[in-house]
Amino acid sequence: MPLSTLPVPNRWTRDQHTANMVSPENHTNGQATTLTPELTYFTANPKPTTLDQGLHQARTFIQHHASSNRRVALVTSGGTTVPLENQTVRFIDNFSAGTRGATSAEYFLQAGYAVIFLHRQFSLLPYSRHYSHSTNCFLDFMTANAEGKVVVEDEYQSQMSKVLKQYEKAKRERTLLLLPFTTVNDYLWHLRSIAEAMQPLGANALFYLAAAVSDFFVPAARMVEHKIQSSEDFHRTSAAAVVDNSATKLPAAHMEGKSLIIDLDPVPKFLKVLVDGWAPEAMIVSFKLETDPSLLAEKARYALKKYAHHLVIGNLLNTRKWEVLFVSVAEGENWVRVEQGLAGNGAEAGDDGSGKKDATVEIESLIVPEVARMHVMMIDNCASSA
Repeated sequence: MPLSTLPVPNRWTRDQHTANMVSPENHTNGQATTLTPELTYFTANPKPTTLDQGLHQARTFIQHHASSNRRVALVTSGGTTVPLENQTVRFIDNFSAGTRGATSAEYFLQAGYAVIFLHRQFSLLPYSRHYSHSTNCFLDFMTANAEGKVVVEDEYQSQMSKVLKQYEKAKRERTLLLLPFTTVNDYLWHLRSIAEAMQPLGANALFYLAAAVSDFFVPAARMVEHKIQSSEDFHRTSAAAVVDNSATKLPAAHMEGKSLIIDLDPVPKFLKVLVDGWAPEAMIVSFKLETDPSLLAEKARYALKKYAHHLVIGNLLNTRKWEVLFVSVAEGENWVRVEQGLAGNGAEAGDDGSGKKDATVEIESLIVPEVARMHVMMIDNCASSA
């Protein structure tokens, strides 16, 4: 990629943003402010019970690394769920094991960042991901010796030792904070709160938004309390349990005869709010996943223009393990690709016939250094223009 000055997109100041983030009763020049879904979401949907504890951990972590002027990356990872009931039995899930986020977090740590890893509960985690997947069960790396002690097989000693040393370094230097989420509501509340807590970092903050966030959800006001009953004999129970008292609105998920009807609302687009208000000085990287190659570049350019952030990383479902498209204002469009035969991270690698695979390259080992380079350029540009 060509070297060039990375511009900071035009943004509101925090004060300007706050002036626009009014409550329903506020008015401007005698006129009622138009309320958007982004403005009303957090008053209409409940705060997660785990938020305060997680936010306390995040603030302590951020303060610790801000004092040493270390760059801090918020890496989001894994898919969000959409509960259909308040006491959740059924939910809609997003496709994501968290591979991109967990792998990228390791490379950010290697690049000298402190990492807040906001991840789907039980998805892949940095370091343990190497032994979490069903194809890499950690028990397959171990054996019992003659004395009955469990030891790592000789052929895996080097690999496991390398991962263990990196993990221990992150623990020792307190550079990795793990914060879980499950639902899309959990995710949005945590994203806003952590972003605002990262504001003192200024340009040293980086947002790497690799989570697969749901596009649709069930608002709290339209969610039934208890399990949706599939038996027609008990439909009246589900209908009566809706939280919304409006007689004209059915629950978002309800039975009609033998059919389950699900009427979802669009999740508000918070990327623009993140860029303009929650993290006005940070570098923000978003991802765009598509299945149609003809749409990828166009939609990435559209997102970059609409949200005015720094970088969109486009990837196709079937090739995301070995190629991605960088789209930025500063450097245009650039493909990042793993050499053929060296794709790692679950992609096919070559086999020499001996049962040993060729050395693999994880594409995140190419993505993260490029993102870090662009981030340093942005920091330098901010410093020179101050």
